[in-house]
Amino acid sequence: MCRMNAVRSPIAEAEARRMLPATVYIASAGIRRGEPDPFVDAVLAEDGLPTERHRAKTLDDLEDDYFDLIVTLAPEAHHAALELTRSMAVDVEYWPTPDPTTATGTREQIMAAYRDVRERLKTRISARFGV
Repeated sequence: MCRMNAVRSPIAEAEARRMLPATVYIASAGIRRGEPDPFVDAVLAEDGLPTERHRAKTLDDLEDDYFDLIVTLAPEAHHAALELTRSMAVDVEYWPTPDPTTATGTREQIMAAYRDVRERLKTRISARFGV
């Protein structure tokens, strides 16, 4: 879960789907619905993942509202998840993840920021789930 479900959480969702068993339900969402980001497609394609456009979703858009774990990637999302789950038996973990959309410079410098997020998320997923 992140702010707009356009960059960090779609990258995390795509990588988790590849790394975890198909029996694990994985869905990404944001507090608000953002616009697709072409740099996300580019860094996923570099990693051999499908590059179809991700449709940004909010928690209300998800088909299932039962989760064992919500991983938040931005402070605003973390606070929203804690509020949402106050009366639920669900774990919420905060994985501070930089926002690559703030990167400036050449295309390669911007891509480096997105690659950094992708690699950080892969490392966290691997460590958390023993992949």
